[in-house]
Amino acid sequence: MDTIYLHHPIEANTLKIRPTVLALGYFDGVHLGHQEVINQAIKKAAELGVQVAVMTFDPHPKEVLRKNAEPMRYITPLPQKEKKIAELNVDVLYVVNFTKEFATLTPQQYVDQYIIALGAVHVVAGFDFTYGALGKGTMETLMFHSRGEFEQTTVQKVEQGDVKISSTKIRELLETGEVSTIPAYLGEHYAIFGKVVDGDKRGRTIGFPTANVEPTDRAKLLKTGVYAVRFETDNASYKGVCNVGYKPTFNELRPDIPTIEVHIFDFDGDLYGQEVTVYFEQTIRPEQKFSSKDELIKQIHADKQVAFAYFAEKSK
Repeated sequence: MDTIYLHHPIEANTLKIRPTVLALGYFDGVHLGHQEVINQAIKKAAELGVQVAVMTFDPHPKEVLRKNAEPMRYITPLPQKEKKIAELNVDVLYVVNFTKEFATLTPQQYVDQYIIALGAVHVVAGFDFTYGALGKGTMETLMFHSRGEFEQTTVQKVEQGDVKISSTKIRELLETGEVSTIPAYLGEHYAIFGKVVDGDKRGRTIGFPTANVEPTDRAKLLKTGVYAVRFETDNASYKGVCNVGYKPTFNELRPDIPTIEVHIFDFDGDLYGQEVTVYFEQTIRPEQKFSSKDELIKQIHADKQVAFAYFAEKSK
């Protein structure tokens, strides 16, 4: 897959323009609803014998358009979004730099400069996709703005039971710690990508050495607590328990951001500096403050037993 970064105003004549089926959306998470949009674009491209492209935006429009907006944390930061889209066998990914200037484009200007100019012969997007200044362009107006240059497919909402699959729903599940429910919406367990960095090494002093994982991008964090996780390096996969939180047993003052510490089962080695992935599979308990180190050690043993039981049941 070729990834092409577009900065407004683009000069389409500098690109290799080919007839294209174009899937549009922000695609945070590349969840099962997003995959339906992209897969329908892939199917249409095969029917027409043309390439398939996905267009996304960076940063999230809310970061640019909302006053005093804090930097967002993403279900899939851009590098992970790119990887997931590539795995769907897309030919081209367009990443449009979302700026205030770009946001002022009228719906017609957006269609002319970012759809027609890029060779789109067919556009696929979800029913709630909007475009142009103030989101005034909708899937109902897209045919009017197409100038007869392309056709379109509108993908209706995809549901899990009677709940719409959406990035918003997945964020809610992360905030409540319901990680075992997430695969029904995301298509896989939620993962945080990061690098193993130096921590306070307190885990070693109580018999539970941990890998302190610092996210490499602005990943959406989970509710504080203890989780059964899968921990992957470049060449190996392990099981473990992970604490996401502020370590209140040892910290009198609450740190600015929670730490992600993984105790890996059956591992003895040095992971410092390695890039790793932590998949959150099952919630074990909320984070809590213990009255003594011995009480904490007893609870960690119990947490490990819960994780062992979970993975044993999963492997049946």
